[in-house]
Amino acid sequence: MAAGESFDVYRLPEEHQAIREAVRAVCDAKVAPYAAAVDEEVRFPQEAYDALVASDFHAPHVGEEYGGAGADALATVLVIEEVSRACVSSSLIPAVNKLGSLPVILSGGEELKKKYLTPLAAGTSMFSYALSEPDAGSDAAGMKTRAVRDGDHWVLNGVKRWITNAGESDFYTVMAVTDPTKRSKGISAFVVEKSDEGVSFGAPEKKLGIKGSPTREVYLDNVRIPEDRMIGAEGTGFATAMRTLDHTRVTIAAQAVGVAQGALDYALGYVKERQQFGKAIAEFQGLQFMIADMGMKVEAARQLTYAAAGRSERGDKDLTFFGAAAKAFASDTAMQVTTDAVQLLGGYGFTRDYPVERMMRDAKITQIYEGTNQVQRIVMARQLLAGIQSQL
Repeated sequence: MAAGESFDVYRLPEEHQAIREAVRAVCDAKVAPYAAAVDEEVRFPQEAYDALVASDFHAPHVGEEYGGAGADALATVLVIEEVSRACVSSSLIPAVNKLGSLPVILSGGEELKKKYLTPLAAGTSMFSYALSEPDAGSDAAGMKTRAVRDGDHWVLNGVKRWITNAGESDFYTVMAVTDPTKRSKGISAFVVEKSDEGVSFGAPEKKLGIKGSPTREVYLDNVRIPEDRMIGAEGTGFATAMRTLDHTRVTIAAQAVGVAQGALDYALGYVKERQQFGKAIAEFQGLQFMIADMGMKVEAARQLTYAAAGRSERGDKDLTFFGAAAKAFASDTAMQVTTDAVQLLGGYGFTRDYPVERMMRDAKITQIYEGTNQVQRIVMARQLLAGIQSQL
C-alpha cells in the first residue's frame, strides 16, 4: 500500500523547514534591502551581521554547550543558502565563522573550545581561516609561514593571502610550518588573535564580487603566542585543514545554491512581467527552455548539497567525494544560472539597477575558493579510483 504523504524520505524534516522559513523572513526584512548598497559601497554588511546575531544565525553550527544554537550540518547549510539568496557577501558571515572555527571543533582541546567558541556563539567575535599564501594556493602544503618554538610559546612569521573577513574577525586559524623537513606532516595549526602583537592586515582586495566581505592579506611579524593556542598535536595542522575543507565545501555549495535560486526567482518574476511582441516573454518557448534548464540544475545542485550535508553531519567515509562534488556542481550551476538570468533580463540585466549582474559577479567566487573546481575534480577522481563513493 502506498504511504502517500507520510513517506518522508527525501523530504526535509519539519524543524529544518521551519529554520528555512525563519532565515528567509530575517533575510527578506534585514539582509536583502541592503545587498545592493553593500556591493556598491564596498562595505561590510553590518546590518546583516546584527540581524543574524540577533536571530542566532551568525554561527549556527556552534554547540549549545558553548552558548550556540547547536545546528546540524544540514541546518547550517539551510542558513547559508537562504542568506546567500539575499546577499552572497552576507552569507560569508555564517560560512566563514564555521570555516574558521571548525579546526578548533575538530581537533582542539576543551579549554581552547571554551575560550574561542563562546564569544563566537555570543556574536561578539568572528572567526577566519588562514591557509593560503602568495605562493601556496592550490598547493597549500607548499606554505612558507613558519612557527618556531620559544620555551612555552610559538613565534609565527609569514604572510597569508585571500583571507575572508580579515580585519573584521577577531580570531584566525593559522596554518604554519613547524618542521620544514616533513612537508604536509610538518604543518601545525594555531589560533591567532587580531589583538596579538605583530598581527596586521593588507589593504582590502579590489574584487569582482562579494564586495561586502573584506578579503585581505594577514601579516605575521614575530607573533608570539602561548603553546596552548596550538590546535591539536604538532604536525597535524594540514590534516585538520583538509578535514575542515571536506565539511566546509558543503557550505560553499550552499552559497552557490542560494545565489542561483535568488537569480532564478528574480528572472522568473521579470519574464512574466516583461512584454514584447504583445505578450509576456515567458510565453516564448525559447525562454521557457532556458528557465527549465535553470530550475532543473538548481534543484539537482540542492539535492546533492543536502546529501553532502547529511554525510558531513554523520562523518561518512564518502564525505570527501560528496563535499567536492557538491561544491563543484553547485558552483558551476550558480555561474550558469546567474549568467542566464542576466541574459533573460537583456539590457536591464547588464545594469546595476537590477540585482542579477551582482549575483553573477558574486557567483564566480564559488568556483574558485576552498579549492578550485579543477582541484575538486582531482579530489573526486582520487576518491573514485580508491573505490570510495556512495553506499550503493
